Amino acid sequence: MKRILAILLFLATPVWAVQPDEILADPALEARARDLSKGLRCPVCQSESIDESNADIARDLRLLLRERLVAGDSDAEAVDFMVARYGEYILLKPTTGGANFILWIAGPVLLLGALGVGFVYLRGREKGVPPDALSEAEEKRLAELLDE
Repeated sequence: MKRILAILLFLATPVWAVQPDEILADPALEARARDLSKGLRCPVCQSESIDESNADIARDLRLLLRERLVAGDSDAEAVDFMVARYGEYILLKPTTGGANFILWIAGPVLLLGALGVGFVYLRGREKGVPPDALSEAEEKRLAELLDE
């Protein structure tokens, strides 16, 4: 019974990728590091933050982030250092300024454009001649072909 309880207790606790040897002695500094590492992408896992990832590169990035914070960097300086070194791809939530603005606005603009084209197409179909209407010459020729 104790074994089952121990297993259930282990499964109920959250599992973090941060190893005990990575944790900083200062709780406030550690909290800052954890908060910042949740916003940085693991280059290997791509959909996980470095805080969640067990990859070796994620561990290296966590250690580098903690080194920057211990050296006295502010949160913005530490993140800017990581972006300067690894590019904006490392951010889980990319900025909306600069060239990224095009990426943020492209989806809604294309959606509105497609809706506009669809609206114009459907309005044009209402005003046009139905596709099954034939001219008198075409009806006469069709009748001749069907009689043969």
